[in-house]
Amino acid sequence: MITIEDKKDTILRPARPGDGQLLYDVTAQSIQGLGKQHYSRDQLAGWMGERTADYYEDVIKENNTFVVEKNGEIQGFVDAVPGEVTRLFLLPKATGQGLGKRLLRLGVEIAGKGHSGPIRVEATLNAHKFYERNGFKTIGKGYFSHGVGGDPIEIVLMEMDQG
Repeated sequence: MITIEDKKDTILRPARPGDGQLLYDVTAQSIQGLGKQHYSRDQLAGWMGERTADYYEDVIKENNTFVVEKNGEIQGFVDAVPGEVTRLFLLPKATGQGLGKRLLRLGVEIAGKGHSGPIRVEATLNAHKFYERNGFKTIGKGYFSHGVGGDPIEIVLMEMDQG
């Protein structure tokens, strides 16, 4: 069973229909606020590509997507498929509070369901140290494979053994 946490003012919960615009906003703010020292202006401008709130509504329907709320406001989200944590984004103001770590633990749990090999992630250049601190190891470099338009986004391919 997927772990759902409810601690004081912070809740991890499944994303719901209607959360798509909020996930879009979290992604856009995260990219602009946290990626600006690692990616070009053109990459940042085109990162969202053809994504829309409806794109995220489809993600919610198709994947195991969970959000973290603090004081009733979505601060970030994670989604995963067997063997891979596909997305983890936080609002810039939400970093350094342990929320990313909580989302990652949940994402790894989801990715491990029905999967026996290592769990993979395509880490952004600004986030790969976060993944290292949380047990992932670099296995290579590449470009984000979940993009929907825009300039290629360099990533660090990482994995962790299930244990």
